[in-house]
Amino acid sequence: MYWILRTVLLGPVVRWFARPVVVGALPEGPFVLAPNHQTEIDSLVLCAALPRRLTFVAKSEYFGRGTGARLLRCLCRWTGQIPIDREGRGGSDVALDAARGILARGGVWAIYPEGTRSPDGRLWRGRTGVMRVALPGNHPVVPVALVGTRSVNRPGTRRWSRGSVEIRIGEPLDLTRWSRTPDDPSAWREATDELMVAIRRLSDQEYVDRHPSDRERAERDAGWSRAHD
Repeated sequence: MYWILRTVLLGPVVRWFARPVVVGALPEGPFVLAPNHQTEIDSLVLCAALPRRLTFVAKSEYFGRGTGARLLRCLCRWTGQIPIDREGRGGSDVALDAARGILARGGVWAIYPEGTRSPDGRLWRGRTGVMRVALPGNHPVVPVALVGTRSVNRPGTRRWSRGSVEIRIGEPLDLTRWSRTPDDPSAWREATDELMVAIRRLSDQEYVDRHPSDRERAERDAGWSRAHD
């Protein structure tokens, strides 16, 4: 179903709205794709535009109740996404184990290192889950910048407008300096910071050296809610 959705059903619609242009090339074999995260359509644009099959670890609330949740549940299952309760006890470990399985099978694990959509268009500090998987497994990490998705999926609304998106693919990071300490949390942090520097260079975003607060995320989501009251 992934390729049917990409080439016939959903992909043409996404490409018509986003008109994506890909700059750079993806490597072969298993690797981690690490893009910035601007809007709710980022994953759709990436899957529609890039030639490799991408697998995200999807939040389990997407698999909940209600018509919208059921539709998204079907979409996630058809495209091979993995539902994980990331808020529950041990949820992060389960998600990372799932990611290791994707890479062990030769696939591409896609993850937003910021861990959430940007509240304001800036690039926020990355979380270390990327490197907790990549360093021990010696997997390449490819930084990616999505530029322009906010023109298609404007903040405060889920409506789409026709825009222009550029997907800028960077070179795989050189992680050799941490190869002797792949299980060291300080190595995860340093390598993650290096990844965010690479994404910032690709995206030209202003960088914020902290994670968004609960209030900032709530205000971001409240903007969407007010637009639909």
